[in-house]
Amino acid sequence: MANLQGISKAIRLSAIQRPHFAPQLRYYMVNVSRCLSQRDTERQKKVLERGLPKKRPIPGVKNIVVVASGKGGVGKSTVAVNIALSVASIKKCSVGLLDADVFGPSIPRMMNLAGQEPETTKDGLLIPIRNYGLSCMSMGFLVDEKSPVVWRGLMVMQAIQKLLFGVSWGQLDYLIIDMPPGTGDTQLSVSQLVPVSGAAIVSTPQDIALLDALKGAQMFKKVGVPVLGVVQNMSVFHCPKCGHQSHIFGEGGVHRMAEELNLTKLGDIPLQLDIRETCDHGRPITVSDPASQSAEAFKTITNNLLTELHQDEKT
Repeated sequence: MANLQGISKAIRLSAIQRPHFAPQLRYYMVNVSRCLSQRDTERQKKVLERGLPKKRPIPGVKNIVVVASGKGGVGKSTVAVNIALSVASIKKCSVGLLDADVFGPSIPRMMNLAGQEPETTKDGLLIPIRNYGLSCMSMGFLVDEKSPVVWRGLMVMQAIQKLLFGVSWGQLDYLIIDMPPGTGDTQLSVSQLVPVSGAAIVSTPQDIALLDALKGAQMFKKVGVPVLGVVQNMSVFHCPKCGHQSHIFGEGGVHRMAEELNLTKLGDIPLQLDIRETCDHGRPITVSDPASQSAEAFKTITNNLLTELHQDEKT
């Protein structure tokens, strides 16, 4: 670097002393400047890489799939819970469910585990709480349901590390992570700490929700996490009395986004009362009424997600 800077200084001085050589000297100056720029870029990259944590696998966990959304209130946690239950049912395998939403955990209530506290191993690892065949962990098990978590970014990242590596997950074929909305500290922490197999993006067809879903998909691409596809939640409402269909949040918006980004359309979930009620009461639709149309929608999405996740293994 010092030699290149010295050469650059000598060329500038020669251009002043010998103006008739200026065109040739400018040519050399451009090349030297380019070399300096490349050196600076490489140096900055190395410095940044030193500051990033090294990814490491979670002991015993084979596949990590995150369920994410750009905006809150689009039903992401409902989708994550029913996908996790569907994976366990379809693959007949061991599945874990991690609630990574530190500020608004929903998994304890949806999995009928509210108020329970995890035990610890002799090594101080948290033991997941099981229900419906899933191993579950959430910040909601560690704080009172009605108490707000008021933390800055560093504390959030430490909590995420604890939920990932401070839990005795055992042998899991799949760990489904319910991410918080947005593209903040939690998303970056998970993406940088563990090898994420893929991400599923959830959105409603509404234009405002799609703007944030688009950002979420782009973020995962930037950090090197494969986007397995998009889920269109609350796609259509079927009137239970007359059967009329109403597209309350718009029609086909997620499908258009998928085409724009060249992403797979994993499927649609209708706006149904039974989906909301069963999750609120801690009996998700895929276990309380597995033969229903709503449950079938989740199974279709899960099958498509698994196909995308394992397509490289078939080629």
